[in-house]
Formats: sequence, C-alpha cells, structure tokens
Amino acid sequence: MIAWSKDDERLREGIDQWFGKFGQDFSCRDGEAAFPRESWLAVMESGLLRLPFDERWGGLGRSLLTTMYVLEELGRGCPDSALNFAITTHMVSTGIALQRFGSTALKDAYLPRITAGTAIGAHAVAEPDSGSDALGMRTAATADGDCYRLSGSKAFVGNGPVADLVVVYAKTEPAAGPLGITAFLVERDTPGLTFGGPTEETGAKSPPLCSLVLDDCRVPRTHILGRVGAGSLVLDHVMTWEILCCFIVSAGEMRRRLDRCVAYAGERSAVGDFPPVARRIVDMKIGLETSRKWLYDTAEKFTAGRKVTADLAIAKLVAGRAALDSAMAEYGLEEELRSAPAVTFHSGTAETQYHRIAATLGLGRAA
Repeated sequence: MIAWSKDDERLREGIDQWFGKFGQDFSCRDGEAAFPRESWLAVMESGLLRLPFDERWGGLGRSLLTTMYVLEELGRGCPDSALNFAITTHMVSTGIALQRFGSTALKDAYLPRITAGTAIGAHAVAEPDSGSDALGMRTAATADGDCYRLSGSKAFVGNGPVADLVVVYAKTEPAAGPLGITAFLVERDTPGLTFGGPTEETGAKSPPLCSLVLDDCRVPRTHILGRVGAGSLVLDHVMTWEILCCFIVSAGEMRRRLDRCVAYAGERSAVGDFPPVARRIVDMKIGLETSRKWLYDTAEKFTAGRKVTADLAIAKLVAGRAALDSAMAEYGLEEELRSAPAVTFHSGTAETQYHRIAATLGLGRAA
C-alpha cells in the first residue's frame, strides 16, 4: 500500500475547491460538442496542469504517482468526463513527451506554455486505415535539408480542433519497422497542416476529436522528439503515462458513481435491503478497488524501471470493464452510461490489450 505524504494529501484536497468552476454549466453543456473554454481557464488557474513538470518550466515537479493521486480526485469531483480527458491528453500526449524527449531548446520554447495551459496539446497517432496500430501507419516524413516534409492523414485526434501543439508520429524509414517511426512537435499554424471538423464520440463531447491532414507539411529537424527513428520509444512512454493517468481519472469517476448509489440506497431502505441491489453495489466497490490496485501497482513498477507491458494491458482491461459495469442508467446516471464506453477505446482497444498480454505469454502468433 502506498503511503501518501502530507504534501500529497494537501495537493489532493486542494483541488476540491475548483470543482464548482471545472464543472460550471456542465448540465447545460452535456451532449454538446463545444470545448468548455471557461472551465479550461479555471483548470489553468488551479495549477493542476503543472503537476508532473519540472519547476524550471513552471511545473510543480511531482511524481507520476502523486500526479495520479490528484487526478483520481479530479475524476471523483469533476462531473465533466470529457474535460477530464482533455486535461490528461494535454498533460501527457504533448507535455510528458516533450519533457522526456525534447531538446532543451524545445522545452524552453514550449513547456512553459504547456504547464500554464495557454497552449493546448494533442498527439496524432491513429489513422483512418490502420487505427491505433503504429506500425501500420502510412503518414510519411521525408528529409529535406534542415526540415522534414510530412504527408498523410490522422484520425481521432483528441483535443485536435482546439490544439495549439500536436505531436505527430510519422514513418521516416518505412522498412525499419518500430525503428522507422519518428515523433515531431508541430505547431497548429504550420503550412500544410489542416484540421478536419469535430468527430463525435459517444458520451465524451466537449474535448472534440478530429482528423487532420498533412500535405507536404515542413517541420524543422529541431522539432523532432528524441531522435530520428525513436518514435516508437516516445509513443511507448507516452501511452504508459496516458493509460495510467486516464484510467485513474476513470477510477475517480467510479468512486463518484459508487458514492451516489450507496447514498441513494441508504436513503431508501427498501432499495438498500434488496439483495440484488446490494450485490450490484458491492460489485461496483470490488471493481473500483481492483482497478485502483492494478493502476497504482503498475505505476510503482514503471517508476522503478521495471517492464510493465502485461501489467499495463491488464490494468486497462480491468479498469475499462469496471467503468462500464459501474455506469448504470438509473437514478440520474444517464450521462455516466454515455461517457463510460468511450474510455475503453482510449489508448488502444481491448483487443489490442489481449494481443499484448498474449505476446508476453509467448502466444503472439496464436493471438
């Protein structure tokens, strides 16, 4: 069991005071595809976006575990699951990628804007024909002097329509497999980069998804994250953070549902005393605690530098199923039921996780 410090507790408790502003007008916005700008301004003011980043660039210098601990409370207290997803996408897909793999010059130029929230981040991995299979991507990057020319298309770009910075993954050496992918930091107004209209996703409306097209888009070599051919390494690191952060938020949302169901059953003894109802609520509790254990245990192993491929896939499957099971449509939880399915597709489908687990068991070909 993790022993949280008093400072961790203060950070977690400190975010509670912002939930009213984070979720302002949520009941009116629910079902709309408009990004909640006023709520984002409150998120910026709260300092939440600064958690995992170095103080040199305006961050708070907190660990992955502490960041997850606070994000779990965000899920419990903020009813807007779409805003919650926008927050984790911004912090991880662009911020963590930049902090871990960017040059000092890139960090100095962009990380202060990421930590402050004045520049919204996204990343572009999935494609219309290959989904989230990075090795199957067709977007190509061709060397041209001190630049690379990017051409191709991406789909389901979280935060895309409102993003100022996008980490784009493209193939620099198609025949090199995992070593042929490179990650580029691309500004929104770069010539040749065009964003499509918002793509609706069940439940999660306010952090719009979109497609994007790269048509001979010139990106400086200095905007490469890591090195040429290291894109798979960047993506692996980012996806580990993304699954852990996104699904610990989901665990917080599960906690909110559980608390509401317990309160409702407690107020109505006829409901609470009905065995099938009590059993369902107990199952919600088991699903929540099992998800939390897998997520935090995996984060501890990852922080210690241990391999977590199977652990991460199992954590995602366990948490995704628990989120769906806990999202009941009765008693005012309709919006929860609409939002819960979306989380199971983030960071790779369930089928992808089965393939990863099977591979660690030596069953890759059979999977």
